[in-house]
Amino acid sequence: MNTETINNVFEFDKKEEVLSKKEMILSLFANGTTEVETIAAISGAKPSYVGSVLQQAGLIDNYFDLYTSTNYPMNIYSKHFRGKLGFKDVATARRSVRNLEESYRYFDKLQDRAGQHHTLEMGLTMLDRARWTGKLEEAEVYRLWIVNKLSRPLVDNVKSLEEKRQEKARETEPTELKVAA
Repeated sequence: MNTETINNVFEFDKKEEVLSKKEMILSLFANGTTEVETIAAISGAKPSYVGSVLQQAGLIDNYFDLYTSTNYPMNIYSKHFRGKLGFKDVATARRSVRNLEESYRYFDKLQDRAGQHHTLEMGLTMLDRARWTGKLEEAEVYRLWIVNKLSRPLVDNVKSLEEKRQEKARETEPTELKVAA
């Protein structure tokens, strides 16, 4: 090697700035890219993370998924569950399921099917959050509650449902007109 090569120092006028994923997400949004899915694809982040970053920054208020904090209400039913559901341990999961059951019955009494649906959705959300963070015993508490709700027959018995189908079929069959001769 010659000394000229060793002594050469390269200077760059401009350093390339490396942005964190969070900074990149905020920058993309500020520069007009507003679709969560597009920002996720460009930044290499999960859509849940993009939605969370944008909500925390107060830039959006309409993104909801499995990991969206319950501090951001999805609808009018969300307030029934804020701070009342968890999976820290099995006892917490059981208290949470009691809350879900009370809410489900409350909405049933009001014949508020959207409220009942949201209650089931919150149960499934908590099941998945617990399951995917390795809290399997806690997840099982939620799973059992959901299975119990969904295992109840929608009709009293299958025979009555079949009878209704046959009756409807008879009603729609063309009737033959008998002409007197």
